[in-house]
Amino acid sequence: MQHNIFATMRSMNIIDGCKGTQVYAINPSATTTTGSGIGEKLLQQLHEHMRAQALRTKSNRTFLPPTFTPPPEVVLSDAGSLLPYGLPITDLLEPKIDLSLMSVDFVGTLAAVHRRIEDRPQFDRSDAFLEQCAVFRGLSDPKLFRRSLRSARQHAVDVHAKVVLAAWLRYERREDELIGSSSMDCSGRNLECPRATLAPGYEPESVYDPCACTHARAGDDYEMTIENDEQCSTSSEDEVEEEDGGDMSFCIGDDEIRCNRFNMASLSRPFKTMLYGGFIESRREKINFSQNCFSVEAVRAAEVFSRSKSLRHLEPKVVLELLSLANRFCCEEMKQACDAYLASLVCDMEDALMLVEYGLEETAYLLVAACLQLFLRELPGSMQCTSVVKMFCSPEGRDRLAQVGHASFVLYYFLSQIAMEEEMRSNTTVMLLERLVECAKDGWEKQVAFHQLGVVMLERKEYKDAQHWFEAAVEAGHVYSLVGVARAKYKRGHTYSAYKLMNSLISDHKPVGWMYQERALYCVGKEKMMDLMSATELDPTLSFPYKFRAVSYLQENNIEPAIAEINKIIGFKVSPDCLELRAWFLIAMEDYEGALRDVRAILTLDPNYMMFYGHMHGDHLVELLRPVVQQWSQADCWMQLYDRWSSVDDIGSLAVVHQMLTNDPGKSLLRFRQSLLLLRLNCPKAAMRSLRLARNHSSSDHERLVYEGWILYDTGHREEALAKAEESISIQRSFEAYFLKAYALADSNLDSESSKYVIHLLEEALRCPSDGLRKGQALNNLGSVYVDCDKLDLAADCYMNALNIKHTRAHQGLARVYHLKNHRKAAYDEMTKLIEKARSNASAYEKRSEYCDRDMAKSDLSMASQLDPLRTYPYRYRAAAS
Repeated sequence: MQHNIFATMRSMNIIDGCKGTQVYAINPSATTTTGSGIGEKLLQQLHEHMRAQALRTKSNRTFLPPTFTPPPEVVLSDAGSLLPYGLPITDLLEPKIDLSLMSVDFVGTLAAVHRRIEDRPQFDRSDAFLEQCAVFRGLSDPKLFRRSLRSARQHAVDVHAKVVLAAWLRYERREDELIGSSSMDCSGRNLECPRATLAPGYEPESVYDPCACTHARAGDDYEMTIENDEQCSTSSEDEVEEEDGGDMSFCIGDDEIRCNRFNMASLSRPFKTMLYGGFIESRREKINFSQNCFSVEAVRAAEVFSRSKSLRHLEPKVVLELLSLANRFCCEEMKQACDAYLASLVCDMEDALMLVEYGLEETAYLLVAACLQLFLRELPGSMQCTSVVKMFCSPEGRDRLAQVGHASFVLYYFLSQIAMEEEMRSNTTVMLLERLVECAKDGWEKQVAFHQLGVVMLERKEYKDAQHWFEAAVEAGHVYSLVGVARAKYKRGHTYSAYKLMNSLISDHKPVGWMYQERALYCVGKEKMMDLMSATELDPTLSFPYKFRAVSYLQENNIEPAIAEINKIIGFKVSPDCLELRAWFLIAMEDYEGALRDVRAILTLDPNYMMFYGHMHGDHLVELLRPVVQQWSQADCWMQLYDRWSSVDDIGSLAVVHQMLTNDPGKSLLRFRQSLLLLRLNCPKAAMRSLRLARNHSSSDHERLVYEGWILYDTGHREEALAKAEESISIQRSFEAYFLKAYALADSNLDSESSKYVIHLLEEALRCPSDGLRKGQALNNLGSVYVDCDKLDLAADCYMNALNIKHTRAHQGLARVYHLKNHRKAAYDEMTKLIEKARSNASAYEKRSEYCDRDMAKSDLSMASQLDPLRTYPYRYRAAAS
């Protein structure tokens, strides 16, 4: 039984108990129910846990301000409220400053970038596509960013850019987390092939072609030639024959290396001058080479190369010495051959760490590129190596890379993004951003470098430095950085100055949501609430206004409106911080089941999330809540999952899957279900993590291939995904393999033959064993293809069969069939059924508007916009109708 914690609080403001140095929990009317007894035990556990966790260092990014220290003492009532760190208060709420390039006029900025791309020659477009990446980085859809990143790689000319961009594309899939994979594994296309990236030149049309990779060690069969095979023979007989015909010798100690004077002179101008110029060596048959510090093997290798232009059968240590000799005597052709040969040997971290120093010392461009490529493809793990950190982070390391042509903006942009994801406040992040600033050219590069360094300094509480970098970004043309300037001033105690700055910004530019959101921080009362309302109207995706209003309701003892307010944004934009706030409210209401649901969903989105000012791990809170809620067996969980999936309760489904995985963490099928739910909630990064875990826990090869296929498909590699599906089917027929293949094929404009093949694949999938959840999806997809083929009766059968196994979304497909048969009332009624059953039903209101008269359509579209402001059709309809 739940108790209204505000039942006897009419004369007491909740927040009064949270403002002092001691947080006083709410004491509702006394109760004697069993629920209260369990609550007391729970509170006792939390009281004990809180002190044990007081020194935890990982911060929670939701409510903890830079200067906030959790209360040293918490008085917990015996009424069952779970508030070990008090209730959230508005004073501790603060929006994050976005790390990405933000524009006052996003459409105008995007159009300007597109014009720059179109105006440049094709071979000079890579940097412009990288700018487009920076613009798309701030959007929630990662596909746009990846598409621009692929275009940047496609138009890259030099090896350095190819290496960095290919590694970045690989990082976007986080293949470093796939068990059994190697950093040098090839995806099968030139776009990311580690060997293809080391080939210089501009070949935009070939990047999506299959690459010529082999699984053998690259250096084992390497051959560097400039003549045909007959001319490049390096057999021992040929070597003896050539040496016997030599007309001079290099002497090293007691050893003598016979050479052809003309061949040796052809290696470089210094050799030619020595052997044919005015030096005494030009008149000698034997030349003493002992003082040059090269071994007999190296000089003999040089002699062989002078004849054959080949480095076959040479040991790597000899080639390294030959590289040094080539540098000493300016033998460019021989240096390039040594450089390419050594680059082909780099296959693991041990090789790269050893060879990169030789490459930097001898300015071997390809060798350093190969080592750099391995370090980048091993990220973020390679940054645990001290020598790698020193090379990338120190000014001296950057200078050494620059001397070889491998210090660039794109390199440090990539490195700094990863560093900020790993640990925003670390010294490594700061140093990488400092190197980024050094590499930045005018324009957007300086804007993003200065702005990101400002954000990091703000996170580190170095407010004076933060203000400096934000001001530099503003001077470079990034208007959004004025938000950082204002925030830094506010942190330094200059609130009025921050307010005036934001006031001026709003006056000088077309208003944008983030402007009003920021100004709201620096004002109070009605003006603050008006600014927050304006921010929501202009940009409904900003979470801070919802959170602030929700906590304000709580402070006024209105907990139900508080939950309703935070539900508004959770309904269309799920994030851990908003779910945490709702869980906090639900704990206060003693709705422990609802709170546990939200905490489990939080941990699905971020497994390391810390609750209550960053002092309690979410997993521990789950353990504390479990005793006070109904316990489910694994069979019960499957029934609960079925019910929630059928009612389109995605957050509830996530919570059930999380509980099932707690009992059976190695169940790849559950991880896959988890990824599908996360994609439906528009959480692609978390979905990709679940997919990787599904792949890692797969119990068979055919299952692993399916999950690898989905990873490839979701990152834009459709053809490779199809190949994985076909390989899986060749091993064993399965529902998921056929479904993947059908789904990937259907993601294009299907002609009649292709549609027939997709229908065949879905029918094959349905013949394979699976559960009702997935079979309902397959039936729904099959019905959609039948509709596209104008086979309405067959489509209706599919949708009815899907509904029979509680695939609720099939109502929408069936409504479409009725509509195409001119049964508009039946279509409307079908969508009404979906609205009544589905927890998330904004799309259902939108679709139902197509089957009713104009006034009712406007009402439905208004509701759709209210539930999910991100849906575009209602705005387009209203614009067209006005």
